[in-house]
Amino acid sequence: MKLADVAKCAFAMPLTDPAYPRGPYKFYNRQYVVISYRSDPDVLREVVPEPLEVAGDTVSYEFIRMPDSTGFGDYTETGQVIPVRFRAADGTVQEGGYVHAMYLDDNSPIAGGREIWGFPKKLATPKIAHESETLVCTLHYGSVLCVSATMGYKHHELDPAPLLNSLAKPSFMVKIIPHVDCTPRICELVRYYLENVTLKGAWSGARCNRAFRACDVRRRPPAGVRRGFRQPFCHRPDAWPGRGGVRLFGLITDQDTIGASHAFEG
Repeated sequence: MKLADVAKCAFAMPLTDPAYPRGPYKFYNRQYVVISYRSDPDVLREVVPEPLEVAGDTVSYEFIRMPDSTGFGDYTETGQVIPVRFRAADGTVQEGGYVHAMYLDDNSPIAGGREIWGFPKKLATPKIAHESETLVCTLHYGSVLCVSATMGYKHHELDPAPLLNSLAKPSFMVKIIPHVDCTPRICELVRYYLENVTLKGAWSGARCNRAFRACDVRRRPPAGVRRGFRQPFCHRPDAWPGRGGVRLFGLITDQDTIGASHAFEG
């Protein structure tokens, strides 16, 4: 293979048999279940990298059902997002979310998410299921149950405006590509947006949730659960304390490819 051919084909691994096709990528009929809960700001600061700043103590844990994703297929993922603030060199301030942990059940979006954008994705088994009038969400890491949550199915319809505003905010990850000696060859903060989002519905409902000590999501302990919403949610396995109230709500959306930019390189 000539060098020019290598450069032409080198958009993903492996070189001659990529794990996913070139973009753009579109996601149809995504379903979300999200729980928001309070955590310890000092603990959050331990995992949020500079130049990001922790912007609050309310963390979101999300389950996301992806039934129709161009190039990536049909899969489910779950992840943890910490509220942050980014100050650009020109003084501009943006508020968004730092993606701390993600778990998926499909190789292609794990490989693509890590290689293209730097999503912190690992292989696990998140699920969203409808059992009679109840929405049931679980995360297993191997045979170990890490998260369990339920929500009444479409009990109360929500105002879409606040949710659309939230979906329009940027998110941030650290993209790491090591050198052969495991020193960081690329270590950069990536900012991304969701584009052309169509919100098809959003609901809240009665809920029950449990989290267990097992995987990384458990390491950002909640101090109190604030709310949840039907958008595939997952929560990190720290015992849910008895204070605070949870409001579960969910979303169904269509959206176009992720738009990303390098916010900072280090």
